[in-house]
Amino acid sequence: MSTAHFATDHPYDAIIEPGALERLPEFVGGAAKVAILHPQVLSGKAQLAADLVRGAGAEPVLIEVPDGEHAKTSQVLAECWSRLALAGLTRTDLVVGIGGGATTDLAGFVAATWLRGVRWISVPTTVLAMVDAAIGGKTGADLPEGKNLIGAFWEPIVVLEDPLLLVGLPEREVRSGLAEVIKHGFIADERTLELVEQNPAEALDVSGERVHELIARSVAVKAKVVSADLREATSVGEHIGREQLNYGHTLGHAIEASEHFARRHGECVALGMVFVAELAHRALGLDASVVERHRRVLGSVGLATQYPDSQSGGTGWATLRELMSRDKKTRGNTLRFVGLREQGHVAMIVDPPEQQMVDAFRALVGQHS
Repeated sequence: MSTAHFATDHPYDAIIEPGALERLPEFVGGAAKVAILHPQVLSGKAQLAADLVRGAGAEPVLIEVPDGEHAKTSQVLAECWSRLALAGLTRTDLVVGIGGGATTDLAGFVAATWLRGVRWISVPTTVLAMVDAAIGGKTGADLPEGKNLIGAFWEPIVVLEDPLLLVGLPEREVRSGLAEVIKHGFIADERTLELVEQNPAEALDVSGERVHELIARSVAVKAKVVSADLREATSVGEHIGREQLNYGHTLGHAIEASEHFARRHGECVALGMVFVAELAHRALGLDASVVERHRRVLGSVGLATQYPDSQSGGTGWATLRELMSRDKKTRGNTLRFVGLREQGHVAMIVDPPEQQMVDAFRALVGQHS
């Protein structure tokens, strides 16, 4: 068992242990009704949660939502709000999100906006959600114009991370989650990178101890960063707060949006990390060996580190550049990237010269600049 404490405005723990879902009744509290949001593929787990809720003396309200990013739309949000109204959920009741990062994002935002905020519990079921999306208190939904453009900071009362829920997860989903694990390695935890480098196959085995250690280390990194800066308020000069967790995400989110979320989030973040490492090499003097390490570590677990050019089906630079200008890290007309000066030393790249960005993108698509 491992527990990471998030010392935010409303403190909470992420409990990482086999069978963590069984602890759900401990946190029902005085709720009379508990809304359980879940995708269809997790109906069995949602039913288990419903039985646990009944055992705790509350009435479960099962709400099935679309899978993946298709859940995070204004239409689905409105449908969830209507279901809560029909069920009569009050301010003392509870929302539970069981699923990947999209489901927990949605559940958290539904909880944040229902009656101006009700309690909620996050139960992530993918590596990606366990190490990133489901644990930081950020909730949100997407618009056609961009990802997570609407949302709220709304902490869960607990995160129940049950490694047993990962069994049967497709390897592509595991790889996607490992991109965020590796991200935490580059910004803060050298040991994480070493664990992946030593045995990439074990890092992909969700039934093994190595992936459980990687998850615990990632959660610890995020807990430390978020506890110091819940709302991304401290990115001043060389002191980078929560914003550092967006390493690789600026271009990654642009690729996601341009491809209508056909590519997994972690796959896009992996490409974004290679791009921003190339950019940091040019803008911050990041050593070329660290840039190459990005390609080596990400590639070792099967993540793509080269993006197809527009002739081969990729999105062109002009489109991605426009999408990046809408990124949440942008301030006015100032484009900002989270970069590295060296391994573990994060620094912002603010309004880099256009040619540096173009050259970094050319390197990502395998063209010489």
